[in-house]
Amino acid sequence: MSEPLPDEPVRVADHDLNDLVSTVNRLVTEAQRQGETIARLSGDDAEDEVESPEAASPAAEDGAPEGPSSVFILALAGAAYEEELAALENWVKRLLLPVYGREITTGRPWCFQWSEHPEAIARLHGLWLAWQQFTDTEAGLAGPSTWHRDHLDPTWLQLRAPDGPFGACTTSPARPSHRLLAAPGAGAEGI
Repeated sequence: MSEPLPDEPVRVADHDLNDLVSTVNRLVTEAQRQGETIARLSGDDAEDEVESPEAASPAAEDGAPEGPSSVFILALAGAAYEEELAALENWVKRLLLPVYGREITTGRPWCFQWSEHPEAIARLHGLWLAWQQFTDTEAGLAGPSTWHRDHLDPTWLQLRAPDGPFGACTTSPARPSHRLLAAPGAGAEGI
């Protein structure tokens, strides 16, 4: 016979809270999406299945805005974007840099203001999403190894390359530097 569950609340370490919040938000969004799909597929009338997704959505009926169509940070806006960026900054500061940061050199530049570089935000967020997936117990024992090989190594090579997004930033910890490079076509209005 199994023991009864304790009445005490579950305790989660502070450094795991942001990952937990992100995971719960992702699961809630996925559950809502699956519920909408089930409701649409279980309809009796064949015409209901042909209806546009906007008409079938409960959010569209209420006049409320629909949730984000993606968990990727560049698809978010407003408070959702700011919240996700804060969680990403926490992960980069507390886990990624202390473990994988390595020395800053001309061959491996870094920018301490990385959150002002859109490419860095996009790449680091993708890396973080993959980290959450591949460090989950459902990923199996090879999950972390897969994350290193398929996600961390290529992302780090792109971000820290001399011609990467930080190419004009810090190349020596003794001389911090930050400069955003213009995107192609940014000054091409007159062409």
